[in-house]
Amino acid sequence: MPRTSRRPARVKGRRTSSVKTKISRLRRKKISPRTTRSLKKRPIPSRREGKKKGAPKRRAGRRPSSLVLKKFEANPIIRPRSTHHWETKAAFNPAAIREGGKVHLLYRAIGEGDRSVLGYASSPDGLHIDERLDHPVYIPRAPFEGGTFPRHLISMHPKWSQFVSGGGGCGGCEDPRITRIGDRMYMTYVAYDGWSPPRVALTSISVQDFLNRQWHWAAPVLISPPGVVDKNACLLPETIDGKYVMFHRIYPDILIDLLPNLDFDGETKWLRGHFRIEPRREFWDSRKIGAGPPPLKTEKGWLLIYQAVGEIDAGRYKMGAMLLDLKRPWHVIARGAEPILEPSENYENEGWKSGVAYPCGAVIIGGRLIVYYGGADTVVCAAEANLTHFLQELLGSKRPKLERVRVQA
Repeated sequence: MPRTSRRPARVKGRRTSSVKTKISRLRRKKISPRTTRSLKKRPIPSRREGKKKGAPKRRAGRRPSSLVLKKFEANPIIRPRSTHHWETKAAFNPAAIREGGKVHLLYRAIGEGDRSVLGYASSPDGLHIDERLDHPVYIPRAPFEGGTFPRHLISMHPKWSQFVSGGGGCGGCEDPRITRIGDRMYMTYVAYDGWSPPRVALTSISVQDFLNRQWHWAAPVLISPPGVVDKNACLLPETIDGKYVMFHRIYPDILIDLLPNLDFDGETKWLRGHFRIEPRREFWDSRKIGAGPPPLKTEKGWLLIYQAVGEIDAGRYKMGAMLLDLKRPWHVIARGAEPILEPSENYENEGWKSGVAYPCGAVIIGGRLIVYYGGADTVVCAAEANLTHFLQELLGSKRPKLERVRVQA
């Protein structure tokens, strides 16, 4: 019979010679029988283990990541309320800012009119809500944000439903972010009229009016170009060399603009995207990425929490973290190799859209990082981490070179 190079099939339950050799050596060294019994029971790893089709490659020497956020045990912290017609269906994706000893949340709400408005809640410790207003604090006023659109016409033309937003809504003011610069609070959000491509809008309010619950918002203005889907806009809380820094997203990248001022006219001046941060082909964030909360300033750099979708797990929105240079926030110092939070709980999978953890707000309180996000396009959730440990882990995961950043002409 001709010889073959094929190895004989492994008999179930039979120990390999390598394991037998280990046991015999231990016996010669008079190691206790308990140790040898544990070796006999130890499973023999397969060479093909972990190489399932579509699984991301694990780099040599990589240890399991501890760069994670811990979800608040009492999540969700804000739910829809059936007693208020404007927020009966969804209350999610909140902007967050810490002022006057409190964390202020401006959350997106959808009710019987299927139009997104913004509600208000606050927390003394960042996790437990102690105040929630009974009326919206920002409602659509301009035509470009759905202020005059007849809701019953949404189903009459297929074109008008191609950009249907999360939470079951079909227009309005979506997914806010808020930043304080000087004596004003600047709020960016997605303005959606119900049929045109969603665009970025900007408004502001004085800090005094905001803290006094006097909602005298400036007239909103569009700041992204027409005919382009632009979302996830947030403003850096400091100017860099006298210029404002705006993050936003045009699929699939995070774009960054340097602006001499914020005097947009809604007709001729638009965001352009001077720099960009791209998805990573071989990582979990390979399909598209978008800025979450406005970056938080730390001694190590600007901490940017972002949302992303990958090619392998394309149906789920996860969170990542990156650290940006303090003086040049368009340069990435470090970027986590794994998600910092994934939608695994019921409140992140039971709602208008399953598998969504969508960050819009974050604060730092007493050395703790707290991130606020929408779960399943339905509720507001919170997660936290020790900031010092989080930054150490993030810096420990960085590559030996800067991430690629392209300049857009």
